Amino acid sequence: MNRIDRLFGISTLLQSNKFTLAEQIAAKFEISIRTVYRDLKSLNEQGIPICYEPNKGYYLINGYFLPPVSFNLEEASAFLLMEHLVSAFSDQSIKKNYQNALGKIKSVLKQSQKEKIEELASSMYLQLPKRLTNDYEFLSIIQSAISFKNILEFDYKDAKEEASKRKVEAIGLIFYAFSWHLIGWCHLRKDYRDFKVSRIINIKNLLVPFNNESHIPLSDYLKLLPVTY
Repeated sequence: MNRIDRLFGISTLLQSNKFTLAEQIAAKFEISIRTVYRDLKSLNEQGIPICYEPNKGYYLINGYFLPPVSFNLEEASAFLLMEHLVSAFSDQSIKKNYQNALGKIKSVLKQSQKEKIEELASSMYLQLPKRLTNDYEFLSIIQSAISFKNILEFDYKDAKEEASKRKVEAIGLIFYAFSWHLIGWCHLRKDYRDFKVSRIINIKNLLVPFNNESHIPLSDYLKLLPVTY
Protein backbone atom coordinates (compact mmCIF):
# COMPACT_ATOMS: atom_id res chain seq x y z
CA MET A 1 0.00 0.00 0.00
CA ASN A 2 1.42 3.38 -0.98
CA ARG A 3 1.49 6.29 1.47
CA ILE A 4 -1.39 8.21 -0.13
CA ASP A 5 -3.70 5.19 0.15
CA ARG A 6 -2.52 4.62 3.72
CA LEU A 7 -3.24 8.21 4.73
CA PHE A 8 -6.72 7.93 3.26
CA GLY A 9 -7.17 4.60 5.05
CA ILE A 10 -6.12 6.11 8.38
CA SER A 11 -8.58 8.99 8.00
CA THR A 12 -11.34 6.48 7.20
CA LEU A 13 -10.37 4.37 10.23
CA LEU A 14 -10.54 7.43 12.47
CA GLN A 15 -14.00 8.25 11.14
CA SER A 16 -15.16 4.69 11.72
CA ASN A 17 -14.42 4.63 15.45
CA LYS A 18 -15.06 6.88 18.42
CA PHE A 19 -11.42 6.49 19.51
CA THR A 20 -8.49 4.75 17.82
CA LEU A 21 -5.19 3.88 19.48
CA ALA A 22 -1.88 4.35 17.67
CA GLU A 23 -1.25 0.62 18.20
CA GLN A 24 -4.48 -0.21 16.37
CA ILE A 25 -3.45 1.95 13.42
CA ALA A 26 -0.01 0.33 13.36
CA ALA A 27 -1.52 -3.17 13.37
CA LYS A 28 -4.12 -2.34 10.72
CA PHE A 29 -1.61 -0.94 8.22
CA GLU A 30 1.40 -3.02 9.32
CA ILE A 31 3.57 0.01 10.10
CA SER A 32 5.61 1.15 13.09
CA ILE A 33 4.27 3.42 15.83
CA ARG A 34 6.78 6.05 14.70
CA THR A 35 5.28 5.95 11.19
CA VAL A 36 1.81 6.28 12.69
CA TYR A 37 2.81 9.50 14.45
CA ARG A 38 4.38 10.82 11.26
CA ASP A 39 1.23 10.03 9.24
CA LEU A 40 -1.05 11.62 11.82
CA LYS A 41 1.09 14.75 11.77
CA SER A 42 0.89 14.82 7.98
CA LEU A 43 -2.91 14.54 8.09
CA ASN A 44 -3.04 17.40 10.60
CA GLU A 45 -0.87 19.54 8.35
CA GLN A 46 -3.35 18.91 5.52
CA GLY A 47 -6.12 20.41 7.64
CA ILE A 48 -7.70 17.26 9.05
CA PRO A 49 -8.48 18.01 12.73
CA ILE A 50 -7.18 14.95 14.56
CA CYS A 51 -7.38 15.15 18.35
CA TYR A 52 -6.11 12.92 21.13
CA GLU A 53 -7.62 11.97 24.47
CA PRO A 54 -5.29 10.28 27.02
CA ASN A 55 -5.97 6.58 27.64
CA LYS A 56 -8.57 6.52 24.86
CA GLY A 57 -6.86 7.39 21.60
CA TYR A 58 -7.15 9.57 18.51
CA TYR A 59 -10.38 10.91 17.04
CA LEU A 60 -11.68 13.38 14.48
CA ILE A 61 -13.63 16.44 15.57
CA ASN A 62 -17.28 15.46 15.37
CA GLY A 63 -18.96 16.67 12.18
CA TYR A 64 -15.74 17.44 10.31
CA PHE A 65 -16.58 15.27 7.29
CA LEU A 66 -19.91 15.68 5.59
CA PRO A 67 -21.03 12.14 4.72
CA PRO A 68 -21.32 11.50 0.97
CA VAL A 69 -24.11 9.00 1.71
CA SER A 70 -26.22 8.30 4.73
CA PHE A 71 -27.59 5.09 6.26
CA ASN A 72 -30.26 4.58 8.86
CA LEU A 73 -29.64 2.22 11.78
CA GLU A 74 -31.60 -0.63 10.19
CA GLU A 75 -29.55 -0.45 6.98
CA ALA A 76 -26.27 -0.33 8.88
CA SER A 77 -27.40 -3.28 11.02
CA ALA A 78 -28.09 -5.28 7.85
CA PHE A 79 -24.50 -4.70 6.71
CA LEU A 80 -23.31 -5.87 10.12
CA LEU A 81 -25.31 -9.09 9.84
CA MET A 82 -23.88 -9.67 6.37
CA GLU A 83 -20.38 -9.53 7.85
CA HIS A 84 -21.12 -12.80 9.65
CA LEU A 85 -22.50 -14.40 6.49
CA VAL A 86 -19.49 -13.22 4.48
CA SER A 87 -17.24 -14.93 7.04
CA ALA A 88 -19.24 -18.14 6.61
CA PHE A 89 -19.69 -18.28 2.85
CA SER A 90 -16.62 -16.63 1.33
CA ASP A 91 -12.83 -16.68 1.78
CA GLN A 92 -10.19 -14.47 3.39
CA SER A 93 -9.90 -12.14 0.39
CA ILE A 94 -13.63 -11.36 0.27
CA LYS A 95 -13.78 -11.06 4.05
CA LYS A 96 -10.98 -8.47 3.99
CA ASN A 97 -12.64 -6.48 1.20
CA TYR A 98 -15.98 -6.55 2.98
CA GLN A 99 -14.45 -5.37 6.26
CA ASN A 100 -12.83 -2.44 4.41
CA ALA A 101 -16.18 -1.58 2.82
CA LEU A 102 -17.96 -1.88 6.17
CA GLY A 103 -15.40 0.50 7.68
CA LYS A 104 -16.30 3.09 5.03
CA ILE A 105 -19.98 2.63 5.81
CA LYS A 106 -19.34 3.12 9.53
CA SER A 107 -17.38 6.28 8.76
CA VAL A 108 -20.52 8.09 7.57
CA LEU A 109 -22.71 7.08 10.52
CA LYS A 110 -23.65 9.47 13.28
CA GLN A 111 -21.89 8.91 16.60
CA SER A 112 -25.09 7.62 18.21
CA GLN A 113 -25.48 5.11 15.37
CA LYS A 114 -21.88 3.93 15.75
CA GLU A 115 -22.48 3.24 19.42
CA LYS A 116 -25.61 1.24 18.66
CA ILE A 117 -23.78 -0.75 15.97
CA GLU A 118 -20.91 -1.55 18.34
CA GLU A 119 -23.42 -2.70 20.96
CA LEU A 120 -25.21 -4.86 18.41
CA ALA A 121 -21.93 -6.36 17.17
CA SER A 122 -21.15 -7.63 20.68
CA SER A 123 -24.58 -9.30 20.80
CA MET A 124 -24.24 -11.41 17.64
CA TYR A 125 -22.36 -14.67 17.17
CA LEU A 126 -22.44 -17.31 14.46
CA GLN A 127 -21.38 -20.91 15.00
CA LEU A 128 -19.81 -22.22 11.79
CA PRO A 129 -19.32 -25.84 10.70
CA LYS A 130 -15.68 -26.64 10.00
CA ARG A 131 -16.38 -27.30 6.33
CA LEU A 132 -17.39 -23.65 5.87
CA THR A 133 -14.06 -22.34 7.15
CA ASN A 134 -12.02 -21.23 4.12
CA ASP A 135 -8.39 -20.27 4.66
CA TYR A 136 -7.63 -19.58 1.00
CA GLU A 137 -7.58 -16.12 -0.60
CA PHE A 138 -8.62 -16.80 -4.18
CA LEU A 139 -12.17 -15.53 -4.72
CA SER A 140 -11.23 -11.89 -5.33
CA ILE A 141 -8.65 -12.90 -7.95
CA ILE A 142 -11.20 -15.16 -9.64
CA GLN A 143 -13.84 -12.42 -9.62
CA SER A 144 -11.42 -9.99 -11.26
CA ALA A 145 -10.48 -12.52 -13.95
CA ILE A 146 -14.15 -13.14 -14.73
CA SER A 147 -14.88 -9.40 -14.94
CA PHE A 148 -11.95 -8.58 -17.22
CA LYS A 149 -11.97 -11.92 -19.09
CA ASN A 150 -8.38 -12.74 -18.15
CA ILE A 151 -6.85 -16.22 -18.16
CA LEU A 152 -6.15 -17.78 -14.77
CA GLU A 153 -3.24 -20.12 -14.05
CA PHE A 154 -3.21 -22.37 -11.00
CA ASP A 155 -2.05 -25.68 -9.56
CA TYR A 156 -4.96 -27.99 -8.84
CA LYS A 157 -5.27 -31.12 -6.74
CA ASP A 158 -8.24 -33.31 -7.69
CA ALA A 159 -10.26 -35.68 -5.51
CA LYS A 160 -7.59 -38.36 -6.01
CA GLU A 161 -4.91 -35.97 -4.71
CA GLU A 162 -3.33 -35.82 -8.17
CA ALA A 163 -1.85 -32.38 -8.94
CA SER A 164 -1.75 -30.62 -12.30
CA LYS A 165 -1.16 -27.12 -13.64
CA ARG A 166 -4.12 -25.51 -15.35
CA LYS A 167 -4.86 -22.46 -17.47
CA VAL A 168 -8.55 -21.60 -17.35
CA GLU A 169 -10.90 -19.07 -18.91
CA ALA A 170 -13.33 -18.60 -16.03
CA ILE A 171 -16.98 -18.00 -16.90
CA GLY A 172 -18.37 -18.00 -13.36
CA LEU A 173 -18.32 -18.83 -9.67
CA ILE A 174 -21.04 -20.94 -8.08
CA PHE A 175 -21.65 -22.20 -4.56
CA TYR A 176 -23.09 -25.68 -4.01
CA ALA A 177 -22.49 -28.63 -1.70
CA PHE A 178 -21.09 -26.16 0.87
CA SER A 179 -18.18 -25.20 -1.42
CA TRP A 180 -17.25 -22.57 -4.01
CA HIS A 181 -16.65 -23.87 -7.54
CA LEU A 182 -14.88 -22.16 -10.42
CA ILE A 183 -16.43 -22.93 -13.78
CA GLY A 184 -14.32 -22.34 -16.85
CA TRP A 185 -12.79 -23.52 -20.10
CA CYS A 186 -9.72 -25.60 -19.30
CA HIS A 187 -6.86 -25.32 -21.81
CA LEU A 188 -5.50 -28.70 -20.69
CA ARG A 189 -8.76 -30.67 -21.06
CA LYS A 190 -10.13 -28.61 -23.98
CA ASP A 191 -13.52 -28.49 -22.31
CA TYR A 192 -15.49 -26.77 -19.57
CA ARG A 193 -14.56 -27.96 -16.12
CA ASP A 194 -15.76 -27.53 -12.56
CA PHE A 195 -12.91 -26.74 -10.15
CA LYS A 196 -13.51 -26.85 -6.40
CA VAL A 197 -11.81 -23.67 -5.17
CA SER A 198 -10.60 -25.27 -1.93
CA ARG A 199 -8.51 -27.70 -4.02
CA ILE A 200 -6.64 -24.88 -5.76
CA ILE A 201 -3.10 -24.71 -4.34
CA ASN A 202 -2.18 -21.28 -5.69
CA ILE A 203 -3.59 -19.02 -8.36
CA LYS A 204 -2.45 -16.21 -10.62
CA ASN A 205 -4.25 -13.83 -12.93
CA LEU A 206 -2.08 -13.83 -16.06
CA LEU A 207 -3.70 -10.56 -17.24
CA VAL A 208 -3.93 -12.18 -20.67
CA PRO A 209 -7.27 -11.96 -22.55
CA PHE A 210 -9.39 -15.06 -23.20
CA ASN A 211 -8.56 -16.99 -26.36
CA ASN A 212 -12.28 -17.52 -26.91
CA GLU A 213 -14.62 -14.54 -26.54
CA SER A 214 -17.85 -16.52 -27.04
CA HIS A 215 -18.09 -18.90 -24.09
CA ILE A 216 -21.40 -20.46 -23.14
CA PRO A 217 -23.45 -18.57 -20.54
CA LEU A 218 -22.99 -19.81 -17.00
CA SER A 219 -26.75 -20.38 -16.85
CA ASP A 220 -26.40 -23.08 -19.55
CA TYR A 221 -23.67 -24.85 -17.58
CA LEU A 222 -25.85 -24.81 -14.45
CA LYS A 223 -28.38 -27.00 -16.26
CA LEU A 224 -25.79 -29.79 -16.26
CA LEU A 225 -25.48 -29.80 -12.47
CA PRO A 226 -27.55 -32.05 -10.17
CA VAL A 227 -28.75 -29.00 -8.21
CA THR A 228 -31.45 -26.40 -8.82
CA TYR A 229 -30.73 -22.66 -8.94
